[in-house]
Amino acid sequence: MPNPDDLPLLDEHPEQVRAKAYDFVCNGIEVGGGSLRIHDTQLQEKMFEVLGFTKERAEAQFGFLMNAFKYGAPPHAGLAFGLDRFVSIMAGLDSIRDCIAFPKNNSGRDVMLDAPVCLTINSWKSCRFV
Repeated sequence: MPNPDDLPLLDEHPEQVRAKAYDFVCNGIEVGGGSLRIHDTQLQEKMFEVLGFTKERAEAQFGFLMNAFKYGAPPHAGLAFGLDRFVSIMAGLDSIRDCIAFPKNNSGRDVMLDAPVCLTINSWKSCRFV
């Protein structure tokens, strides 16, 4: 969810738009984070437009979401808690790599499962990982 004060920036300066987001911090270390979610159809459509989605691509990938908004999605938020980070703090470890259940390499790939991997859904057959 973009900060309501920054909505006028969406068209000309989207890089300056701040999110309605928050971090959960323990002893100066982030152990979780989250944000308020977009729950307005028009704002979500605008965000797809700013991100370069065509109406067809937005419908193909997120039609279920846009359809749900028709029924009046309430304001909602989420939090992703990093249990591995919290455990590393409690155990006095220097890195979460010493306690993470599913370690990844420096580029964020899981070499055991070769993830992330491109999934083909309907007619969308290409992916790019940046």
